[in-house]
Amino acid sequence: MKRLAELPASAELVVIGAGVIGAATAFAARRAGIDAVVLEARPAAATATTAAATGVYRVQQDDPDELALVRETVAAMEDFAVFSGQDRYDPAPTRAGLLSLTTTTEGAEQQRAVVEHQRSIGVDGVELLDGDEVRARFPFLAPAIVSGRFRAHDGLLDQRQLALGLLERVPVVTGCRVTGFDGRDVITTRGTISAGACVIACGPMSGAVARLAGVELPIATYLRHKVVLPDVPAVPQWAPLVFDDDTGAHWRPALRGAYVLISVGGQEPCEAVDDPAVEADFAFRVLDPASPYSVARLSPFWADVWEDGRAHWAVQCGLYTVTPDHRPLIDETPVPGLYVNTGYSGHGVMCSIAGGRLLVERLNGERNSFALDRTFQPPRHKTR
Repeated sequence: MKRLAELPASAELVVIGAGVIGAATAFAARRAGIDAVVLEARPAAATATTAAATGVYRVQQDDPDELALVRETVAAMEDFAVFSGQDRYDPAPTRAGLLSLTTTTEGAEQQRAVVEHQRSIGVDGVELLDGDEVRARFPFLAPAIVSGRFRAHDGLLDQRQLALGLLERVPVVTGCRVTGFDGRDVITTRGTISAGACVIACGPMSGAVARLAGVELPIATYLRHKVVLPDVPAVPQWAPLVFDDDTGAHWRPALRGAYVLISVGGQEPCEAVDDPAVEADFAFRVLDPASPYSVARLSPFWADVWEDGRAHWAVQCGLYTVTPDHRPLIDETPVPGLYVNTGYSGHGVMCSIAGGRLLVERLNGERNSFALDRTFQPPRHKTR
């Protein structure tokens, strides 16, 4: 990352936000020969919602356009040193698999419908397993499981390494908060920069920044917590991401321990802020076996971890940025020269590289299916 001490007077393209989407946008722009500068309000890049992400990629998508974004991004990550032209940062994608589970017959029927739909749009390698088949393959799982949906070639990655690798040769000004727009001038806490074009790619803060230019974006924000538990020997490090379809709780191996999370389902929208407050009971909600949302419900070894009491944990909190149809916004706004690349609804890491390319194509006048003026239809088969 080329950290700039001062704000340049001008740039062909100004990208607001140095998370994974801003990084991918700036990388794609500079690869296309566009002079791009990234502005980041925080003191360091990729330290907000990107850092709180699960770090997962999955081809098990329900929207064919998003499926194409994921395939392109995963292909780039799997040969990242060549793609990015640097070898300092490596997202290290690992095909550990992604397993979604249910304990109800209704959930099993829903899984069957999801798999049929995914296969119909070209998702390959998805297996539908009954409870006995799931437990035979993953012995750490609970007897109550009725059905599982598994794809072995989905996997895990380090999302901060991905963002930092994309930013390795990109000029970035940190501690630089955007406070307004005056025509093509971007006004910040560190001065004003004249932009040929500007992209708002700052995740949950995109709506607030767009509002400074008089643009209202169709996005809502939701809390996204992650419990980080390093060095927990009971966690099988060969395991896939294990997702409870009934509750949204899920865990993945990481740091010789695990990350534990809950998906967005059922939450109320919240205010978009730089540093959302951690809910005091979140770790107990996902770890305490007495909680209906505990990961011990489907992976009983977590009850032993809880009873043992020696595991250390910390809780991170970021925000999901969600659109009404759970598809991103990659388009020019009604303000000429002002663009948005946001609203990935929890899929930003796995769609990032391809989304950045689409934004640069939009700069050159090409349209895509993620336009602001589309008809927003609620997703029919959306998996969390």
